[in-house]
Amino acid sequence: MNAKDILEQLVSFPSVVGTPNGDIVAWVKTYLESHGATVTVLPGPEGDRANLFASIGPKDQSGYILSGHMDVVSASERTWTSDPFRLRAEGDRLFGRGASDMKGFLAAVLAGLPAIAKMPLRHPIHFAFSYDEEAGCRGVPHMLQQIGNLCAPPLGAIIGEPSSMVAIRGHKGKAAARIEIQGATGHSSRPDKGLNAIHAMTAVMSATLETVDALRNSDLDRNFEPPYSTLQIGTITGGRSVNIIPNLCIMELEARAVPGVSPTVLLEHIKATAEALANDGFRVTWEISSTYPALSLNADTPLARLMEELTSAQSLAAVSYGTEAGLYQAAGIDAIICGPGDISRAHRADEFIRLDELAACEEMILRLAKTLQR
Repeated sequence: MNAKDILEQLVSFPSVVGTPNGDIVAWVKTYLESHGATVTVLPGPEGDRANLFASIGPKDQSGYILSGHMDVVSASERTWTSDPFRLRAEGDRLFGRGASDMKGFLAAVLAGLPAIAKMPLRHPIHFAFSYDEEAGCRGVPHMLQQIGNLCAPPLGAIIGEPSSMVAIRGHKGKAAARIEIQGATGHSSRPDKGLNAIHAMTAVMSATLETVDALRNSDLDRNFEPPYSTLQIGTITGGRSVNIIPNLCIMELEARAVPGVSPTVLLEHIKATAEALANDGFRVTWEISSTYPALSLNADTPLARLMEELTSAQSLAAVSYGTEAGLYQAAGIDAIICGPGDISRAHRADEFIRLDELAACEEMILRLAKTLQR
């Protein structure tokens, strides 16, 4: 099977984030094993989805990890011009949900496996495919907790997010939080007998805006746009009718932090403001819904230099979006981003990848394998 054939299979699995992924895991496992790879399926605590880790070559030696996620965002946009879960070819473009983000990388990696399996590898290549990356990298931490039992300490990890096949050495960290405030309902004519949850949430919103303003003058990293950590309120819901005291208000927000800054620390002032509302009789629930650390890889590291050789292009210092790479680095594994496709095509209708992008990625993987031969 070539990369296009494999991508057609992968796209056909509607592996939307937060849903069971047994079908795509089973297909990938069968394909890997048919070419001699040793495969371990690692069920997550949810019980209905799993990570997958596989190796080709001598497992007692240190090698490189090719990392990607099997999940995709939903395809609910009404502007799709074809079935998002059926690969459609139009010229050199292949359309389908996940084509760029990031089943294209998985397809290129798997297409290169038959050739890699025939090489006399001195160091192994590992395949680490995760779940629920699109929900804030929720799946890969469970795999990284077991990495010591799966392989020798890796030389590095290549995270194949769409980067136009340019190696990228950094991204911001992220933490998302959900705040729920419960008050007491009643008729709007007697606000003295209720607790207005929306009114209470305005104090939390004010604390958020105070933090937003402060961040503009905080730690700066000119590799990023903007060069400072950021914070935003993404959603807010509450109330049933204008003449009813709202007893529930829910707000979701996220922080994105430059390397060296903890994204959860950026939320501490907001969390304290929310929890202080308990003194006024409100019930407050604070939940960190997702978090991952920033990535910052020096340009002179062996992994960065290797990727520049493999891609024949200078690496970029940073991108604005986040990936699983920061979690690999936090686990003690040098990590870098490099994959086919363009991030601007992700999470939108008629997502696509080009045939030449798939080919370039497969060629890069084969060049990597050749550096690991005896």
